[in-house]
Amino acid sequence: MLDPYAADPIARPDRARALRQGVLAIDCSWNALSRRGHLASRAPNGSPRRRLPFLIAGNPQHYGRLGELNTVEALGAAVYLLGRPEEAIRLLAGFAGGPAFLEMNRDRLDRFAEAKDAPSVRELERALYGG
Repeated sequence: MLDPYAADPIARPDRARALRQGVLAIDCSWNALSRRGHLASRAPNGSPRRRLPFLIAGNPQHYGRLGELNTVEALGAAVYLLGRPEEAIRLLAGFAGGPAFLEMNRDRLDRFAEAKDAPSVRELERALYGG
């Protein structure tokens, strides 16, 4: 389950579970959700919550902003990171800003997808963005 407040980023070890159970992305305003008190305390089927690594929005509303993805960008990024880039490209192709999102983030997506685990993704985030 994608959760922008999760401690761990999605990473290669999540691939097998995602292929079995899928990926859940909730289509809502995360700003509004945070004001109401976040998501339910448990993910369906006990699935782990994962955040996306830091990516740049390509959607018209938040174009160029770090981490302000819309739902289709988030789902497309998750699918890409879980080893299915062709499916992510098809998913994003039909949405405003989808191709721009891929173009702006392709190198990052490829690098994050190759990271061996969540700590490696966090290390790469620090190398790319500082902190």
